[in-house]
Amino acid sequence: MLIGLLTAVAASVCYGTGSVLQAVGSRRSARSGAATTASTQFGGPSLSSTAKAAMTWEFIVGTVLDFVGFALGALAARLLPLFLSQAVISANLVVTAVLSVRLLRIRLTRAEWTSIGVVCGALVLLATAAGEEGSGHGVPIATHWWLLAISLALMAGGTLAVRLLGPRAAILAGLLSGLGFGALGVGVRVLNGVSPFDPAAMLTDPALYAIVTAGVGGMYLHTVALQIGSVNGATAALVVGETVLPGAIGVLWLGDASRAGLAWMAVLGFVLAVAGAVAVAWFGGPAAHMEEQPQQAPELTPTG
Repeated sequence: MLIGLLTAVAASVCYGTGSVLQAVGSRRSARSGAATTASTQFGGPSLSSTAKAAMTWEFIVGTVLDFVGFALGALAARLLPLFLSQAVISANLVVTAVLSVRLLRIRLTRAEWTSIGVVCGALVLLATAAGEEGSGHGVPIATHWWLLAISLALMAGGTLAVRLLGPRAAILAGLLSGLGFGALGVGVRVLNGVSPFDPAAMLTDPALYAIVTAGVGGMYLHTVALQIGSVNGATAALVVGETVLPGAIGVLWLGDASRAGLAWMAVLGFVLAVAGAVAVAWFGGPAAHMEEQPQQAPELTPTG
């Protein structure tokens, strides 16, 4: 349990730090026109404009941290109940908010600090109440195929919605990216060939390709949501998508459980963690502060 918690916290730190750098890189690129001069006829960003926005050094470093967080989050999903691992990882918004104070010279509001406190307290409740994670073994292979089909549908639908709706799809893109990350967590839990290690079983498991599809597609939709507006709403939707449904699936189908007599604490902690993370996103992330107070968000420059 302790190793799993440390892994989830490390993943959260990587994601949170990466988000700060990606927000800076995306907005700097948008100000220079890279993300606004190439769009679809419906106002959504094209694939080429998204690629240009990802060429700033801040975005590149942030993306590397995302990949590290991805690996650590996948490991945490194997070591912890999904309701705990996903909630801890969603707390990366707290890391983002705290880092924005120093890196982006942002003054957090009382509401933001209160939300951060709620998240921290909720994670303590969750860690106290969490029991053993389910094994994920015995899940029919048909379920693995369904997971792959759902992941493909989510990512394809999100991409189409962004191209057709443009900025109006920001919250939807955030929700679908969150559901993608949630599908990734479920896929990691049910993936065959992990323990004991069996490369053949792993490579022939549809869950592996669901993980890749959901991970890559989720990152793409999250990147687009940062570009097209309503960043706070999109991020709040992402938190809901990546925590609520995977947590329920873990309890109902994968055998995740709380400690005896502490189910109420696990439920309370989970609800508070999600609500607090959504509040952190809603009351203001770094991108929102950059929009509201551009004079307080100077561009970062490499130090080495």
